[in-house]
Amino acid sequence: MITDLKTEELLYQAIERFWETIPPVWNTIKHNVRSTATDHFDISVEQFHILRHIRKGIVSVSDLAIERQISRPAISQAVDVLVDKGLIARGENAEDRRFVQLELTPTGNDLLNTVFEKNRAWMKEQMASLTQEEMNTLLQGLAVLKKTFLEPNR
Repeated sequence: MITDLKTEELLYQAIERFWETIPPVWNTIKHNVRSTATDHFDISVEQFHILRHIRKGIVSVSDLAIERQISRPAISQAVDVLVDKGLIARGENAEDRRFVQLELTPTGNDLLNTVFEKNRAWMKEQMASLTQEEMNTLLQGLAVLKKTFLEPNR
């Protein structure tokens, strides 16, 4: 609980620094992931997102359309391209044969793994100039953010 003006001012500064830092850093990281996917693997940003969502368990065209907030025909077209490229496969659901279930092929899975590995390598390059003290401070700050925003009943 905020008890004095100095603490309140520090809290305000932390919130402002958060908004100046986290969204731009995250956008830079996302841009790197997307450009790796599009430049090195000849897939569109939308196709990349479809692969990611299938990996996360969103396995129907309808659910992908809802998740991506685009039309079902547009998703179907992107899925067709990914099937043609051998990155995803369509399968029947054992419980409902009318339901077409999408899944990553081994090639699609490998593509995502490679994109994320390349991104980790790029992040390592970006962080290579940090001193050990800066790295420890970063790790502590990230732990505090996680505890503050992601751990219930802190």
